[in-house]
Amino acid sequence: MAENPQPARYRPRTDILDLGDAFYDAVPAAAFPEHILRFRNDRAAAEVGIVAAADRTPAQAGVQRRVGPAAASVALDPRLRGDTERSISLSDAEWIDHFGRFTPLPASLPEPLALRYHGHQFQSYNPDIGDGRGFLYAQVTDHRDRLLDLGTKGSGQTPYSRFGDGRLTLKGGVREVLATEMLEALNVPTSRSFSLIETGEALTRGDEPSPTRSAVLVRLNHSHVRIGTFQRLAYERDADAMRRLVDYVLTRLYDQTPGSDPAIALFDEAVGRIATLAARFMAAGFVHGVLNTDNINLTGESFDYGPWRFAPTWDAGFTAAYFDHHGLYAYGRQPDAMHWNAMQLAVALRTVVDAPPLIAILETFPERYAKAAAEAVLWRLGVTPRTDADDRALADAVTTALARSRMPIDAFYHQASGGWLPEGEEWAAFEEVRARLSDYRPRSDRSHPYWSDAAPCSLLIDEVEAIWAAIADRDDWSLFDTKVAAIRRMGAALT
Repeated sequence: MAENPQPARYRPRTDILDLGDAFYDAVPAAAFPEHILRFRNDRAAAEVGIVAAADRTPAQAGVQRRVGPAAASVALDPRLRGDTERSISLSDAEWIDHFGRFTPLPASLPEPLALRYHGHQFQSYNPDIGDGRGFLYAQVTDHRDRLLDLGTKGSGQTPYSRFGDGRLTLKGGVREVLATEMLEALNVPTSRSFSLIETGEALTRGDEPSPTRSAVLVRLNHSHVRIGTFQRLAYERDADAMRRLVDYVLTRLYDQTPGSDPAIALFDEAVGRIATLAARFMAAGFVHGVLNTDNINLTGESFDYGPWRFAPTWDAGFTAAYFDHHGLYAYGRQPDAMHWNAMQLAVALRTVVDAPPLIAILETFPERYAKAAAEAVLWRLGVTPRTDADDRALADAVTTALARSRMPIDAFYHQASGGWLPEGEEWAAFEEVRARLSDYRPRSDRSHPYWSDAAPCSLLIDEVEAIWAAIADRDDWSLFDTKVAAIRRMGAALT
């Protein structure tokens, strides 16, 4: 992906309104005491037609800038700043107005919408959830003509907040920015952190030192329609609404024309996307931590990052969430968890279609996962695929060797990129990998300066905590800025 893409046209959308108000509740955004811009993703913004105002000086790496609290709302006048035939430009104050106070974007949604859904949480069904600290703020078309959602995290209470305060800790926001930047660089389908604004509240949390600083995050997703969205309709036995949702996903998200069996077509596409996401997690060494059905969307993007971690080595039992006492979502169990989640979508779709064709598609999950896993490993190795059998054998050899050797995952791929392995005793477990790689051609050369680095760009928990400690103790964002720039540099080398 280009670091500075040409800005797309700003093309607002309101497609979600076509589903009807049974799918959401209009809600107000919280009024925050402060608005301090901490992260502005100008690269992602350009892809939906939003650019920095000419009088704005980008910060180092072009991604993060701090400004003082704004005293008043600054309204965007599209006649002065842009229109739907070109990009619109936002100063930092205008950015804060739209992504901190949530003044509507021109011609997009007139008010925020908290989405309704249910979900299995650690495989226990919960009908009492929904957007509890976020909402859908706007919809836009990106540079590839895809519908995208701008959704929030930490934007205030909604009818689904239950006993929560509807807020997000600044640490949680910083961690989500880092996670999404790293996953994007590692070719994992993911939401993208669009904006992070510190909001000046002191929050109490039971799992970290309190009071702690607050923030509101805006993420860019292809959709916030989840497996749990379908589960709610099945729970309520609302077949008409289920058919509308199926049509919405097929036509707006998958760009397909509904045929005689639209629910079957949807499920077939969804299973492939969910299997691919699971495979990319494994190749990236990533542990999401909370793979509940309300956290799995129909476009196959990872999103809503809480207790995530990258595994230092290939350890099937490695977990990210301290509360995952039984390792349900441990690193090595993620493919099974995603298969189980796909099954819950099939159960929900039984509201509008018979079981046999759904079962037949569900049974293809292991095969689809195996194929996607091989593709993901070869991508990270930086080699061109050969035959399906060869690719799977190579991917299996890599996984076996990583598990046996306990070599750091990132170090292995950094050394092996392009199909070359060093000699030495520490590489003894990789002899089969070396032999199989001899038949492969590099996907690209190693001329990017990143490949001369002594160590790979990684994102293990100790570094994440160090980045946060600098912010918490000294309000020092230099480690954060440097890390985002380093991740993007690695992404450029991997492309």
